[in-house]
Amino acid sequence: MSRYHGPRLRIIRRLGELPALTRKKPKNQNPPGQHGSTQGSFFKKKSSQYGIRLREKQKLRFNYGITESQLRRYAAQAKKEKGSTGDRLLQLLEMRVDNLIFRLGMAPTVVAARQLVVHGHILINGRTTTVPNYQCSSKDEISVSEKKNSQQLITSYLENSNQNDIPPHLTFQKDKMTGFVHREIDRRWVGLPIDDLLVVEFYSNRV
Repeated sequence: MSRYHGPRLRIIRRLGELPALTRKKPKNQNPPGQHGSTQGSFFKKKSSQYGIRLREKQKLRFNYGITESQLRRYAAQAKKEKGSTGDRLLQLLEMRVDNLIFRLGMAPTVVAARQLVVHGHILINGRTTTVPNYQCSSKDEISVSEKKNSQQLITSYLENSNQNDIPPHLTFQKDKMTGFVHREIDRRWVGLPIDDLLVVEFYSNRV
């Protein structure tokens, strides 16, 4: 399944707040569809256990802007590693370079962050990377290419970002336009309301 390129507010109405997908708030809070206002509460009450788990899984997929096959691979990797599978899954997603660019305030959404990476605007430890799913680790530095258009684009993004929202495992030097990764993220600083246990249960027999 490919990445979603449709209306983002439609997804927000269906799944709730997804800060990395969009910061916009839908005026209509009802679920999308012709009968969203009348049927939304009915389906919430009648949701099956599968439906509840699917919804939480979809939150991850849309918030981090990844495909179903990518999310399945992350779930499989998290399952093999030590510690809580849910915590490890969230750490893997949070430590993607496109997500870190978003969390540092260098881009307004993960989608915008991915475009920065793909078009060569971003450096990791002084070297250009064009791979949005690059997995960062502690002591990595995320900086901006010296190209004029790169500097101008990210400067415009930074003017509209809130640097107070940067989680404690990261720091950002605005004058140098450089972010620093100090450690893996703690579960409580994940910027998404999610029940990761339900996601783990969804993939329990699928990976």
